[in-house]
Amino acid sequence: MLLCQISDLHVMGGRRLAYGMVDTASCLERCVQRIVSLDPLPDVVVATGDLVDTPDARSYGLLREMLAMLPLPVFVLPGNHDDRQQLRAGFPDHRHLRLDGEFLHYVIDDYPVRLLALDTVIPGQPGGTLCARRLQWLEQRLSESDAPTVIALHHPPFLTGIDHMDQMGLDNASALAAVVRRFPHVQRLICGHLHRPIQALFAGTLASVCPSTAHQVVLDLKPGTCARFVMEPPAFQLHLWTGQALVTHTAYTSDFGAPYPFH
Repeated sequence: MLLCQISDLHVMGGRRLAYGMVDTASCLERCVQRIVSLDPLPDVVVATGDLVDTPDARSYGLLREMLAMLPLPVFVLPGNHDDRQQLRAGFPDHRHLRLDGEFLHYVIDDYPVRLLALDTVIPGQPGGTLCARRLQWLEQRLSESDAPTVIALHHPPFLTGIDHMDQMGLDNASALAAVVRRFPHVQRLICGHLHRPIQALFAGTLASVCPSTAHQVVLDLKPGTCARFVMEPPAFQLHLWTGQALVTHTAYTSDFGAPYPFH
């Protein structure tokens, strides 16, 4: 199984520029074209939040139009820039986005690796949380099957050393760790939010952060750094299930030309 992860798309209605300079719509188009050109084609795409920059119907309409160019199943979950109701309205045929209930949790059981999407959003806040109800949902779903499992969530459950992003992280990662540690079939937690490829051991497994399909957060590990972004190459990640392990690759959306032989 090959799972493709995209994150932090920040699409803006009318193809407006994010922060007055980032053409996030064109960035996503290039990403889609790159995914479509892959051989083998992924089995599924999961988008781990911040799907749009401003959560309105126009932005979600453009996002839907662009993701429809992918000839494979696409699953979305919200980030702090998203609105649950607007997201549901923008993707009415996505049955995994439940029309009832407060949170956008769901389970995808159709592949060799089980996918659990976990909603970490606090409306109106940049940081995330997992309340008792959300953690209970996760524990119940993990108890249902011992199949290899990937948990997808927007906010990573670890500190990175990038101060301004750590201040808007997941506020109760230890509670999540207490649940995950009990289930060794969890192969990976795949996250977004940080706009960089970052990994850390977490609760007996690996938490992996996908870079943005558009702009990246500046890699600055000095204490007290301010929020800045940089136009490093947009990228996405491919998670390959070999039958024994989940192997993660970072792929770039830019065209660097044809490959050259070593000999």
